[in-house]
Parts: sequence; structure tokens; C-alpha cells
Amino acid sequence: MSFWKKETKAPVNTAPADDGAVGTAADVEQVMKKYDRESNTRVWEGVPKEVVRWIMVAFSLYSIYVTLFSTALPEFRLSVFLASILIMGYLNFPLRKGTVRVNHIPWYDIVIMVLGSGAFLYYAFNAERIIKLSLRAAKDPFLLAVGVVGILALIELCRRSVGLPILCVVGALLVYTFTQVQPRIAIYNLFYTTSGVMNTPINVCAKYIVVFIIFGAFLERTGIAQFFIDLANSVAGASAGGPAKVAVISSALCGMVSGSSVGNTVTTGSVTIPMMKKTGYKAEFAGAVEAAASTGGQIMPPIMGAAAFLMAEYMGVSYATVAVTAILPAVLYFTGIYIAVHLEARKLGLKGIPKDQLPKLRVLMKKIYLLAPLVVLVVLVSTNMKTMQFSAAVAILVAILVGAINKDDRITPTKIIDALEAGGKGTITVAVACAMAGIVAGCITVTGLASKLITAIVSVSGGHTMIALVLTMLCCIVLGMGVPTTANYCIMAATCAPILMNPQIGVPAMAAHFFVFYFGIVADITPPVALAAYAGSAIAKAPPMKTAFNATKLAIAAFIVPYIFAMNPAMLLVNVENPFQVVQIVLSALIGLFGVAAALNGFLYRPINFLFRLALVAGGLSMMIPGTLTDVIGLAVVVAVVVLQRLAAKREAAV
Repeated sequence: MSFWKKETKAPVNTAPADDGAVGTAADVEQVMKKYDRESNTRVWEGVPKEVVRWIMVAFSLYSIYVTLFSTALPEFRLSVFLASILIMGYLNFPLRKGTVRVNHIPWYDIVIMVLGSGAFLYYAFNAERIIKLSLRAAKDPFLLAVGVVGILALIELCRRSVGLPILCVVGALLVYTFTQVQPRIAIYNLFYTTSGVMNTPINVCAKYIVVFIIFGAFLERTGIAQFFIDLANSVAGASAGGPAKVAVISSALCGMVSGSSVGNTVTTGSVTIPMMKKTGYKAEFAGAVEAAASTGGQIMPPIMGAAAFLMAEYMGVSYATVAVTAILPAVLYFTGIYIAVHLEARKLGLKGIPKDQLPKLRVLMKKIYLLAPLVVLVVLVSTNMKTMQFSAAVAILVAILVGAINKDDRITPTKIIDALEAGGKGTITVAVACAMAGIVAGCITVTGLASKLITAIVSVSGGHTMIALVLTMLCCIVLGMGVPTTANYCIMAATCAPILMNPQIGVPAMAAHFFVFYFGIVADITPPVALAAYAGSAIAKAPPMKTAFNATKLAIAAFIVPYIFAMNPAMLLVNVENPFQVVQIVLSALIGLFGVAAALNGFLYRPINFLFRLALVAGGLSMMIPGTLTDVIGLAVVVAVVVLQRLAAKREAAV
């Protein structure tokens, strides 16, 4: 699920060739097809290609119009939206992965497409009558059959475009639901009410996310991805182990508007991973750096993989509040990775890229205008001058203007059509994932499963916050494996966040939602389902499992920072007593992350022995526990180890 064009093209690779890495656009495309289901699409050529292309262009234009001006019933608007998604979905995604025949769609796909979209269109044009029937509709066999067909068509499209992991969750909950309530009542609630398929996720998708996906498609065509990579090279390329730091910075910048950890890994990784390997990093480390940094794109404001819009809707706060709240944890996450790659570079004695091979910052500044669409978007949204969808529409116009004056990558009418097509295509998997999240939420609502889960975890934890946090973390990682960001968060918000918000646990709503969101997305780098790490390993030609474990180690901040803001929400700017409190939390967290990263790396001026590594872990973790006393103890331990390591290194150098 990405805000960049799904048929990802690798940025121009200015690095010297590397015999063990993926470098060509064809190789990159193969990696995308293997690890990103959205890239496994039918092959259309000639007239059929133009027909499919214009269907998606029409969908994008229709979506922009509806999100800005429509006053229709939600049931009508969302049913038409989902009918369109089914048509585009079955036109794009074949029955299974692999080679497909050119200009071919089997008869059974046409049947499923017609019946599935027909089910939603039937509801759309009979919405008022069905709404008036209320629960009596659950006794009508025809209406129930329509609901079953619509749900099954969505589930099959989910299998094709998103994958099986989320369907395992959906399937298990459906089975449980049918054993707890009458099937006809369950079908009615899931299809004909706003507590099922048409729940908050798909409403947010149709109202906000779709126009931001289209904005991302236009933004990509301004050449901003290459600008970000060049900017990162200019800033950090010459420092020790520069290419790895470039990967961290460029992935963070690209991640501001990208919601796909796999797509981000492949896009920036096709440039940075070969550079890292040539500099001297091991292949599995190079792939892990890119995977860990790219996964962080989903927690990076302003877009956060579309989860920012959903979080605002679920918590009843403004989008700007969510985006601002996310800044400090995201900075800590990327700083943690940056520290780790710097220590690895020092351990291996790696150099940076020669300065004469790097882009000049003063030259890059001439293209600073490429940031204008993002600046306009953030200003409009954060000042609440206009609605989010209107702000995105204005940002699209600014992106077109910026692209028109960028002589190196000028936007043309053809590129505008391409962007609208890519926007429609990119919406498919997001919408399907949101629909599945709606089914999950519907099952939980109709069965009361959430309250049962809350009772179970509160009982096991005995009301102790830390134990509840650990148990919730495990639930999030398991439920989040292989699930796209938007659906991932929706599932966590429905099942796990209420656990932490229970009065006996007492975690504030903002901290609870961020906690479950963080641990939901780290599944992309956590074995066994670590798609971003596997994509990075494919580019680096490294062992997948080694890459995944290295990525988990590099992203240790993602496993620690959520505990910090859950125990001390001031990091999220919640319940802040004074500015000094926030400064203290951030500084202590940074020093703590440094201590843990150094312990995991095993090097600080010189190799660190086992006892000192334990001391660094203890000191680092102490600094992350709220309280001045623990901060002082942790700081003393970390500083003591650093000083001792420094003195020992000087003695060795003098001998």
C-alpha cells in the first residue's frame, strides 16, 4: 500500500556497479512482484490497456469530485466506491501470482467481478428502502444472498491483492461470529450497516485516503524521490559509512509520503544497498538497514501510511494533532538506526563516499521548490484552514505546477493521466484492506469480543501496566504479521488499544493508539513474516532470515520507544507540565538508545566485553524508565562505560 506509484521504477543509480546486488529496473520489478502483491497484476496491451487505464482515471476523477462535493447517503457513496474497487481489482489482479497471459481475463473472474460489483450497486440504488427495513432485511433471503456475494467477492480480491495473513484473521473471526450469533444477523450487520464493511476504515479511505493516494502519485512525478536521495547523499554521504546513513535519511524523507515498507525498501534500496555493500557493509546488514529505515516510513509524519487519518477519526482529534504527536517518536526511531549504522561503520573502519562523487548541496537547493506541494499540504491541514481532502486537492494542483517548471523531469499531460491511473490502481489494495478491517471490527462489535479480550489481559496482568503492555505488544505483533498498515492499525485500534485504555491499566488514549500502531507495523521486519526485510535481502543478495534479524536489531527503538510514551505520555505532548519535561524525556531516551545500540553492536572505540555490554543495556533501559532518579543512574552507567572504553582505546593506541 503506497502513496508512490505502484509500478515502482528504481531511481537512477549513480553508485558504482556491485556484482552482488540488484540494480536494474527489471531486477527491481522482480523483487516487487515477489514481495509486494500489489505489483502482481494482469498484463494489458493495446486497446484493452487503454480501456483499463481510462477506467482507473475516471475512478480517480470521480473520487476527487465525490470527496469534495458529494452530499449523498454514506451507504450510497461507499457502495458505489466499493463496486468500483471490485471492478478495478478484478481487472488488475489475476487468480494467482506468476506469469499471466497478455490481454486475458478468464470467464470466472468476469462473473465474480459482475456479481460482486452488482451486489454493492444493488445496495447503493436501494439504500433508502433497505435502511428503512432495518433488521427485517435480515429475514429476506435475496438481500442476504446479495450480502454474501458482496462479502465473498471482497474476500477473494483481498486474497489476490493483499495476501493471506489478514484473511486468516478475518476467517477466524467470521467462524467465531457465526458460532456466537445467527448467521443472517451477522451478514446483515457486516454488509448493510456501518458497523461492518462500511465501517470507519472504508469511510476514511473513500473520504480522505483516496485523494492523498492520488496526491502521492502526482508528487512522485515531480521527481521528489530522487531529490530526497540526492539530498541525503549531500548531507551524510561523505561521513563514515555514509551510504548507510543516506539510506536512513532518504527512507525517512521518502517515507513522509509513503505507506509501503516494501515499496520504500525497493525504491530507495535499489540505490543505497549497492552503495552500502561497496563501502564495506555485509550484505545482510545493508539489506537490514534499508528495511528498518523504510518500515519507519509508516510512522513518519505527515502521512504515516494513511494511518494518521484513521487515528484522527478513531480518537476524535484533528489530523494535525496526530501528525505533531508522531514527530518525536519518529525522530527517536530514525536516530536509533542512525546511531547503529554509525557504530557499525566505526567497528568496520568504513569510509564515506568521496566528496567529488556526491551531489552539491548548493546545486540541490535550486530544486527546493519540489517541496512546495508538501509545504502547502502541511500548512493547509495544520492550520485547519480547509478540510483535509480540499487541502490534498490544492496540493495536487501545486504538484502539477511544480512539475511543469521542473525542466529535468517536467510533468506533461501524459504524466497527469499516468498519475490519475496510478492513483486509482494504488487505491485498490488500500480500500480492500480497509474493507477487511471493517469486517474485523464488525465481528468484534457484534460478538463483544473486545470486552472479553480486555477482561482476559487485565486479569492475567493483574492490573500491572508493564505486564499489560508486554501482553498487548505480543498480540499486536502476531495480529500484524503480513497485514497492510491501514488495516493493521484498524485491527489494533479495535482489539488492542481498548485493553490499554482500560481504567485498571490507565494508558491515555493517544499513547494507547500509538503503542498498538508501532507494534503492529514492526511485523514487517520481525521474523517470520518480515516482508520488508526479505525484499531488502533480495536486493542485497543476502540470506533473508539473517537480514530480518539484523533489521530487528537495528530497529530496536521501535520496541523501546512505545514503552517510553506509554509510561510517560509527555513524549507524545500529552499531559505536559512544562517544556523541560519533554526535553528531559527526549534527551534521556536518546542517550538510552545510544547505550542499547552500542551494547547490541558490541563496539565503542574498541570491542566491548560482555559485562560492559550488560551494563550499557541496563543503563540505557534505566534512562527510558520515567523518573529523574532512574535517568541519573542510567546516565552515570552509560557515561562510565563510554569513558572506560575511551581510555582503554587510548592505551591500546599508545602501545
